[in-house]
Amino acid sequence: MADRRRLIRIASLGGTAIAGAALAQYRHTRRVAADPERALLEAPPSGEPLTVTSADGTELHAEIFGLADGPTLVLLHGWTEALHYWLYQIRELSSEFRIVVFDLRGHGRSGRPPNGDYSIARFGEDLEAVLDAAVPPGDRAVVAGHSLGGMSIAAWAEHHDVAARASGTALLFTGIGGLLGGQLVIHVPRFAQALSEPIATHGFLGSRAPLLRISTPISHAVIRYVAFGPNISPAQVAFYERMLVACPPDVRAAVGVAMQEMELHHVLPNLSVPTLVMAGELDRLTPPAHARRIADELPNLQALIELPDTGHMGPLERPAEVSAALRELAKATQPSAAPALR
Repeated sequence: MADRRRLIRIASLGGTAIAGAALAQYRHTRRVAADPERALLEAPPSGEPLTVTSADGTELHAEIFGLADGPTLVLLHGWTEALHYWLYQIRELSSEFRIVVFDLRGHGRSGRPPNGDYSIARFGEDLEAVLDAAVPPGDRAVVAGHSLGGMSIAAWAEHHDVAARASGTALLFTGIGGLLGGQLVIHVPRFAQALSEPIATHGFLGSRAPLLRISTPISHAVIRYVAFGPNISPAQVAFYERMLVACPPDVRAAVGVAMQEMELHHVLPNLSVPTLVMAGELDRLTPPAHARRIADELPNLQALIELPDTGHMGPLERPAEVSAALRELAKATQPSAAPALR
């Protein structure tokens, strides 16, 4: 009899837990659905499609927005993202620029490399291919990259003539060496610091763990903690979460390992054009120390901007500020622009 009562109690507790989880999921879904930003984020604009073939044969999906005869702005998204990550900037700047965005290799609608090469150097070659295909002959573009996009710009600068292709560059919420992966997100105790690099490489950046195909209160909270600051909306987190889930686990892992192994500070002197550097005060993935070091080593710093109460996803969290900074960078690249100030 006692065993029966125990089983009934366990079953009751299990039913209560299931009901609680279902209620939490319902409330989470309702919060996202009620967010005023949801309608905009779920209807991204469509641009003029362009297929670009990179040097190793990888086919890249690009789209062109805005003024047909305007100055060209090329935007590179980050790790596990896709070209519509730039939705806010496309909407804000399309009346002033001809905007070129593309999915990085293995991301979004771009193809996988035929030889499985996701090295950071290859992302730089992809940028060169896009500039060659999408920027009118004789013109130079303002080239801006978020996270992995900024790393791709640095990799491109190592082997190409920056001033011949770009009038200005922007390295946004990024680092170009010395990434510590999981140690930045979850503090590693002192006794375990010798293991921090392999933990970061294989347990965080290089993880191939599959992700849930639906958003849950837990997945939402983890992503918000790792990638965002405090003022992000539920629909904005969900917008990025959909891109993260859509990124194939093997691509996510291969690129994560490549970022961990990257060291590109030596190429900063090659970025001789006016360069904007932007960081989020609360960025756990590429903290402001990365931006400050980059700014100190650049030969032509246009501005160093640290946004308060902002995490890694600045173009989503602070779209107006990011768009304004890109606009100012474009102005600084004009022949009559005043010299940049440190």
